[in-house]
Amino acid sequence: MSLVPVVATLHPIQVPLAPPRPTPPSPIPPEPPRPAPPRRRPIRPPRAGPACTSGASSSSSRRRRPAAAAGAEGRPPPCRPRSRVASPAARAAAAASRWGATTAPLGSSTAGSASPTASKPTPPPSSSSSSSSKGMFLSPLEMMISRLRSHQQQEEGSSTTAPFCVQILRIFTDHFPQAKITSFMVLEEAPPILLIAIGLDNGFIYCIKGDIARERITRFKLQVDAASDGSTSLPITGLGFRVEGQAHQLFAVTPSSVTLFNLHVQPPRRQTLDQIGCQTNAVAMSDRMDLIIGRPEAVYFYEVDGRGPCWAFDGDKKFVGWFRGYLLCIIEDQRTQKGTLNVYDLKNRLIAHSMPVGDVSHLVCEWGYIILIMDDKKILCIGEKDMESKLDMLFKKNLYTVAINLVQSQQADPASTAEVLRKYGDHLYGKQEYDEAMSQYIHTIGHLEPSYVIQKFLDAKRIYNLTNYLEKLHDRGLASKDHTTLLLNCYTKLKDVEKLNNFIKDEDGIGEIKFDVETAIRVCRAAGYHEHAMFVAKKSGRHELYLKILLEDLGRYDEALQYISGLEANQAGLTVKEYGKILVEHRPAETVEILLRLCTNLGDPTTRRGSNSMHLLMIPSPMDFVNIFVHSAQYLMEFLENYIKAVKDSPAQTEIHNTLLELYISNDLSFPSISQENGFENHNTKETNGKETANGYKSGTRDKANLGKEDTKIAKSIVDRRRKGLALLKSAWTSEMQDPLYDVDLALILCNTHAFKDGLLFLYEKLKLYKEVISCYKQAHDHQGLIACCKKLGDSSQGGDPSLWGDLLKYFGELGEDCSKEVKEVLTYIEKEDVVPPIVVLQTLSKNPCLTLSVVKDYIARKLEQESKLIEDDRKSIDKYQEETELMKREIEDLKTNAKVFQLSKCTACTFTLDLPAVHFMCMHSFHLRCLGDNEKECPECAPEYRSVMEAKQKLEQNARDHDIFFRQLRGSKDGFSVVADYFSKGIVSKTTVPPENGR
Repeated sequence: MSLVPVVATLHPIQVPLAPPRPTPPSPIPPEPPRPAPPRRRPIRPPRAGPACTSGASSSSSRRRRPAAAAGAEGRPPPCRPRSRVASPAARAAAAASRWGATTAPLGSSTAGSASPTASKPTPPPSSSSSSSSKGMFLSPLEMMISRLRSHQQQEEGSSTTAPFCVQILRIFTDHFPQAKITSFMVLEEAPPILLIAIGLDNGFIYCIKGDIARERITRFKLQVDAASDGSTSLPITGLGFRVEGQAHQLFAVTPSSVTLFNLHVQPPRRQTLDQIGCQTNAVAMSDRMDLIIGRPEAVYFYEVDGRGPCWAFDGDKKFVGWFRGYLLCIIEDQRTQKGTLNVYDLKNRLIAHSMPVGDVSHLVCEWGYIILIMDDKKILCIGEKDMESKLDMLFKKNLYTVAINLVQSQQADPASTAEVLRKYGDHLYGKQEYDEAMSQYIHTIGHLEPSYVIQKFLDAKRIYNLTNYLEKLHDRGLASKDHTTLLLNCYTKLKDVEKLNNFIKDEDGIGEIKFDVETAIRVCRAAGYHEHAMFVAKKSGRHELYLKILLEDLGRYDEALQYISGLEANQAGLTVKEYGKILVEHRPAETVEILLRLCTNLGDPTTRRGSNSMHLLMIPSPMDFVNIFVHSAQYLMEFLENYIKAVKDSPAQTEIHNTLLELYISNDLSFPSISQENGFENHNTKETNGKETANGYKSGTRDKANLGKEDTKIAKSIVDRRRKGLALLKSAWTSEMQDPLYDVDLALILCNTHAFKDGLLFLYEKLKLYKEVISCYKQAHDHQGLIACCKKLGDSSQGGDPSLWGDLLKYFGELGEDCSKEVKEVLTYIEKEDVVPPIVVLQTLSKNPCLTLSVVKDYIARKLEQESKLIEDDRKSIDKYQEETELMKREIEDLKTNAKVFQLSKCTACTFTLDLPAVHFMCMHSFHLRCLGDNEKECPECAPEYRSVMEAKQKLEQNARDHDIFFRQLRGSKDGFSVVADYFSKGIVSKTTVPPENGR
């Protein structure tokens, strides 16, 4: 394949090597001693080069004197290696390790003490490294494991920190013969467990696994196939670890083969992937754990199942690497023998960077840089430019597609990607490629403000693109009310009913609504798409909007009533409250029927279980719907009448009865039918009058006849309603009820306001306001009604008030007209009940000049005769009482002055002959002393009678002190004077007691 080179996106930094400034080593506290491992030799410093560490922790290094080894100049003492690593790959690994961690020389010991001084800070080494020599050359038989301490991280510009030795490990043993090391790879499984693979020139791979610092390791070796020509095995030119979960695999490359070892099975299983290999330094691992091999004809990728894709790059690949998704190749020109570093962006199929390089000895990708170690002891660091700089260059060259692929491959945040897409869309929009520009703008939804795009496509010629954008905006749920309005307006202007159906109905109503419901309904109504508006309202459960369309726009009242009938009780109640006026105006009877079903649950008899069921509190109250009958009082009256027949124990029964009572007794109740007839007739009358006037004459006979019929109908309806009102007053307050089912005060006000006499009389009578009842008859001058009322309410035996007769007599006395007949009738009942004294009767009637003496003549004669008889009877009683009193006085005197002779010979109690000791009482009774018992002071025969007399006397004295009893008897008696006289006759009132003062 061929790749197009573009502007470089990486910037090189060439760093020459220079000797470091002498800096005293930082003191490191010594670690506690531990037993030295067997068969370890002390580390001998070389003649040139820095020390491995200033504070080694291995047991072999503790046998030296670290204080004296530092030297006077503050430099670590040099250490002498026993031999050098012969392999160039090993030298490259060691140099790459030393570049980031130590100040060791880059080549042989003749290079002197040098360290790289980069313009940017060099971070510490990572946990995984391609080399483990860590800054010093050891014997081929030994390997040193070093690490940096966490508190010794060097600062920017510092090169004084050196790793300290953790362990020195022998590579070759009796079971692992010595050979030349050609490749080296380390994998850190889980700290501190390491897996080290060492490739040899004899085709063997020595593996060391375990905690090397604690010498808990295992060794095993692997062997690739022998050469195809039958000679000895070829050297290992490259290694690569592949980790998938807990499974570890090892790629091994020779000049003639590519082999994969599965290390998670024992013994490791070998699999040959290819019969062609590569030379040293042309092996690397990608981010996806694929093996990369560079050959002169191409670069090959290998997976676990064999050879994968390849990229045809001509030229001899001296070095191959992988850096942040880029493929690195140093290709040598066969003619000029000069190398060129190419950085390939395989995803976008372009050359990200290309630059000539000199003789390169090592290629390392670490710490965010591409590091080239040159043969002339220089280091070339190549860092990737930031994303913003790369995008700016691409934008200047109008390479927007490359920029998009770049930000996607770099996994940039969505906002940055959307910004690139926006610029690409703006570029296309400027070129008037509106369709392609809109496709880019659609990808920015969620990050770019929609108004930015919408304002570019408001032109009528680009309404199709705007519609597409708004549709995508709604699909992702990011549309506002204004966006919905705009989209629906686009549909209506385009007359695209199919898209409108798809948007509104969403594939036959499947799925959630992705737009603002109220906005969609408003726009559809304004555009005349009422069916679509109804669909949206019904699907979203906006019953009030659905009914509004039916009633206000379409006038389909029957369908609206049917829809309300299918709703739940709560929803139906809310909709009827809002649109009930329209329904009552056009379909009053059906609306009343729905309300009755709603308020009484007549449609579901199972819900009504008893008069005290709690469900009555859950259903709507009829009073909630009174306002919808503001212009249809007749149907309100019918609704409430049917309700109180169906429900006897409504929580709102007081309000219902009050409203119904007001409807019954009002005088100006308007009937919808009459109002319609009046309007129709008035309209016809105006037309007729106009015609007659035009012909020169005018007639009002028909109008008068119509008015007479209407007045008759209204008067008849008033009578009927008031009859119902009186029946309601009586049925809602029966004699068994303690309190009425309506507000009494309100009922009195209504009856008085509308001059409803029958209702007032009933209420006054129930409230025992008898004088108010009499006043009603007096105001109406209904004399017969007055007399009948007094007969009913003035009977004391029935709980009436007898004083009403006196009020009635006073009324006739002050009337000032001839009412002899009524007065005679009244006097008959007064005489019968004896409620008014004769003298009061004469004084009252004397005030009426129209009444003659003949009216009261017979009454006076009868009363005088009765009084004469009473006087005669009183005289006889007086004489009798005087004789008895005189007799008692003589008896008392005789007892005081004369002696008593007791001649009884027998005991009154036992009737035996009386003997001594005996007791004689003044009542002429005699008893044995033994028959009396303990009570010798009173006669057993006369004692009960005496006690009853004394008890009656005490009771009278108590009653004299109880004034309530006295006044109660006085009020309840027809003749109060007789009660007072009775108290005087018993000696109660006349007896007074003066309480002592100050206790004396």
